[in-house]
Formats: sequence, C-alpha cells, structure tokens
Amino acid sequence: MKLPGDDRELSPHTGFTRDHWVAAADGLLDAAWRWATPQGALLDLPGPPSKSGVRSDGLEGYARTFLAAAFRVAGSNGDDPHGRLDRYASGLVAGTLTPGRDDAESWPLIRDHTVFGQPMVESASVALGLRLTRPWLWDRLDNDAKDRAEEWLRGALRHVPAPNNWYLFPYTVAGFLESVGRADAETARARSRALELLETWYRGQGWYADGDGRAFDHYNGWALHLYPVLDAHLAGTTGVHGSRLREHLESFGLLFDSNGAPIHFGRSLTYRFAAASAVGLGAVTGHTPLTPGESRRVISGALRYFLDRGSVGPDGLLSLGWHGPHAATLQNYSGPASPYWAAKAFVCLLADDDHPLWTSTEDLQPDDRVLALPAPGLLIQTTADGIVRLHNHGSDHVKPDEAEVAAGVDPHYSRLAYSTRTGPTAKANHPDNHFCVRIGDARSVRRRMHPIDAQDTWAASWHLPAFPDIAPMVPGLKVESVTVASGPYELRVHRVTGAPHGAWAEETGWATGPDDPLTTFLTGIHGWTDQDEARAPQGTAFTPWARMPRLCAPIAGTTIFAAIAVLAETEPEVDAEVPEATADEITVRWAGGVTTIGFEPFEVRRTPG
Repeated sequence: MKLPGDDRELSPHTGFTRDHWVAAADGLLDAAWRWATPQGALLDLPGPPSKSGVRSDGLEGYARTFLAAAFRVAGSNGDDPHGRLDRYASGLVAGTLTPGRDDAESWPLIRDHTVFGQPMVESASVALGLRLTRPWLWDRLDNDAKDRAEEWLRGALRHVPAPNNWYLFPYTVAGFLESVGRADAETARARSRALELLETWYRGQGWYADGDGRAFDHYNGWALHLYPVLDAHLAGTTGVHGSRLREHLESFGLLFDSNGAPIHFGRSLTYRFAAASAVGLGAVTGHTPLTPGESRRVISGALRYFLDRGSVGPDGLLSLGWHGPHAATLQNYSGPASPYWAAKAFVCLLADDDHPLWTSTEDLQPDDRVLALPAPGLLIQTTADGIVRLHNHGSDHVKPDEAEVAAGVDPHYSRLAYSTRTGPTAKANHPDNHFCVRIGDARSVRRRMHPIDAQDTWAASWHLPAFPDIAPMVPGLKVESVTVASGPYELRVHRVTGAPHGAWAEETGWATGPDDPLTTFLTGIHGWTDQDEARAPQGTAFTPWARMPRLCAPIAGTTIFAAIAVLAETEPEVDAEVPEATADEITVRWAGGVTTIGFEPFEVRRTPG
C-alpha cells in the first residue's frame, strides 16, 4: 500500500490527510480485485471459509469492497480514475443473471438468517453502493439488468433477518429501491418494521441494544446508527436518528486511545477501523459534538493504528484478526472477506477536500475523565496517558430466551473491564478482569448481567454465577459488583451471598505480555488473603503470551471483597485503607476520596479526596 508522506502541520497527531484515506482505499481495492472471478461477480479472497460457505464469502468480497469503492467515487463526485465502477457493474450483472446457480459468477440467493443467511447482510452493502453511485453505475444499466438486480435484492425483503441489527439490511435495500422509483408496499413494510424495532432497542444516551437483550458494542456505530443516519442524509431529510448519533458520540468518541486504538470490546473486532465509521458519519452529516479536528484525529488515528501494526499482510489484504491474524478475535461467521466491513470507515470520504473535517488541524486532549452511562450500564475511564478503559456492568450479549450456561460465555462481553491497550484472554485460558466463585476445581463465569445503576464515577451490577463442570447454578449464590474509577485507579468491590461451604473467591486484573510497556497490578484491601499470578499461554490480541495478577480468599457466609486495580504507562502509588466494613457495607479511603458502598439497600456515597 503506497501512502503519501505525513503532513504533521495539518495532522500533528496522525500525519494523515484525506489523501491518505483515498490511497488506503485504492490499495485495499487493488489487492482484493486480484482475486475476482472473470466477470467480477465474486471476490474469492484466500483463506478458510466462513460457516456460510465459499460462494457466500465471494459475494461478501464483492459487496464490502464495493462499499469502499462507492464512498471513494461518490466523495469525488464521480471521479473514478481506476475505472472500478465498470468492474462492479459487470459483477452486478453477472452475479444476478442466474442467482443460485452453481457456476463461476452467480450470486447465492438471499434466504432466512437460519439458512445460509449471510447474503442478506451483503445485500445492504450492494444496495448502499448502488445508491451512492447511482449516476455513474445504476443509471447506465439497461432495464433488464436493473430488473434482475432488483429481484435479487428483494430477497432481503422477503426473508427473515436475525433478531438484531440485521433488520437494517432490508431497510437499506428498500431505501435504495425507493430512491430509484421502485417503491411499493413491500419496501414500505421493510422500512417501517426496522424503524419500529429500532425504537424498542433504543435505551437512551445515544445507545441501542443490538436486539432484545443487552448487547451494547461496536454495532451501535457501524450498524444501528450508520444505516438510518446515512439513509436520511442521502435522502436529504432529518429526524431523531441524527440527534441520537450526536448523543452517542458524546460517550463513544471517548473510546479511542491517543494512539488511535478503538476499545477492544464486543464481537466482530476483525472489522477494525470500522469502529470509527460513526465518528466519520457524524462529521459528514453534522450530527456530532466533536470538532472537525477531533473527528479527524479519531478516524485517522484508528486507520493508522491498524495500518502500522500489521493488519494488512504482504499480499495487501486485511487479515482475520486485530493487529495481524488472531483466531480468538474471530467468530464462526468470519470469512476471508469479512474484515472488509472496515469499508464503512470510508464514509468519511463523502466529505470533500474543502470540508472542515479535512481542512481543520487535528485536535487531541487526553485527560483524566470518568463518564457513567446508566442506559447501557457502562463506565468509561480515560487518563492523560491516552489509555481508555471500559468497565462493563451491562453488556452481556445473552439473548432473552438463552439459558445461562457456562459453555456460552464470551470473553468479549463477560469480563469486568476492557481497554484500548489490552484484550481479553482466550476462552480456554485463565480469564482476565474476572471475579469468580471457585467450588472445587470449577470456576464460575458471568453470563447475564443485571445492572444496578451507573452514576458519577461508578457502575454496579449483579449476576448469578454459572459453573461449567457442576450444576449450572448453585442455589442462593449471588455476586454483586461495583467499580469506582478515579484517575488511573479502579476500586473493585464485590459482595458474595449464598456461597456453599468450602467455596473460594478469585479475582484477576489486566492481562499483559512480558514486553508490554504497561504497569498493571491488583492490590487486595479487604477480604483477600492470597495473591499470585495467573498465566494465559494463548495470549491476547495484543500479545502472544499473557499474565495477570490474581487474588484469592475463602468465602465465609456473606463476604465483601475490595481491591485496587491499575493499568497505566507509569506505576502510580497505591494508598488505600478500609476503616470500616460489615457484611452489608464497606468504606474505603483511597485516591478517589472516601467511598462508602452499601448493599442493603444499595447506595454509593463519595467524599472526594
């Protein structure tokens, strides 16, 4: 990938300008098109197939790269110096000529999400690409080609999406069809159904749940906000979704490290710098609380972060992973072209050369800040060294009808905390940032979270521990957890009730590698009796081998445990004491002042230090 030289005057933090984004798009597209079928309908990138199969993966390669090309061309008002739209037009015609046929070019049919449903996902990228490039692609097709493309796209309107952000795929397809004069009751029904569901998933503070449960993650930015806000922008309308994006960015905009890294949390992280798409969209549409310089620092920081750390291999392709290849980051729906969902970040190219997003000087002001988000049950903690931590007391990705069995635990949701410098350990390794009850050799996991509240500098939740090797639940056993943040310090307090005789409690801290330039420790200040180190030979997305501090203690009746955790670039002093504690209340004097946490009834009282 050939990029221009850095511009440190306009972009003192990243060196990147709009020209770098154009060059990145061109480089990724050139590399991907080496694997196209003769007529360009499928891009069969090298690698193991997803669960949807090779043909679906080939469609994914076409659709996701098409979206990048569409942003690139639309943002240049039709200028297409590499003639890419002609190739995408050829692929569209060939793929929809005889869909479902087992030949070199035909696209798979769109079916229900339970039956090889991935083509429905890709239909949204095809439709959005066609809408963005209408004057230079769609309008130049003959009527038969248009009719065949429409018929294939309508499969998304006639089949059942997954019960989450997938409903925005037929919404987007219908939006395109209506924009080219092909509206009917079917398109209207798909759009109204998606908007109705989106209202039920909205929880407040700019955050949507991804479906009926409690999944709050990057799908907020690159799906639940992106599709309706971009749809309104292209239609020239306004509505509630733009104001929600603005509110979302008030908190989500904090979840990027000063080094550019987005928070490592949730599923589909192989989409990498797609995490910045909502920030770019906010700048393009004006629905953002960020200045243009702040927005560009975030989006260009994210792009550069991954380009500098091996996300693009020697073949010019985005790999399946985080920095480079990393299997534990993936899901079974991930195929060779899945990382090209990162194309959504190129929405920023809809801002032309003269837009303030590109002409303003980059702005970066990392500082010590804590923001509580009661709607999703999250607590954001940033520090002047650029590190961002996300304390999770509300996002579990457990479906409403799903049993709370330990086998379903997902390290990307179940942990107490996540950051921009560390990743969760793999499922088969010892968990980081985890509080568990140990009965014999069986350690509990946290599945369904029940948020208590999040205010000021704290967040709290409770859960019923689930065990992998014994009965799924122990009668009467309950864990209540509270995180209070101040500067680089985290006060972690847990109360265990109903533990059986012989049970132990364990808590782990941040997982780092032996060469990480980070300080991490976990210091017990109440209830804990033993301290050692746990290891994760499979490492994390940030290091091939990891270790973490661990605290242990026996549980006797109702027990409260308290500890101070730190993840920082330099080692701060720890000065904490517990002047008073009972089975129902604890008072801690620490860097955050004097904090009293009561459980009967629940309350957090703070006197700043």
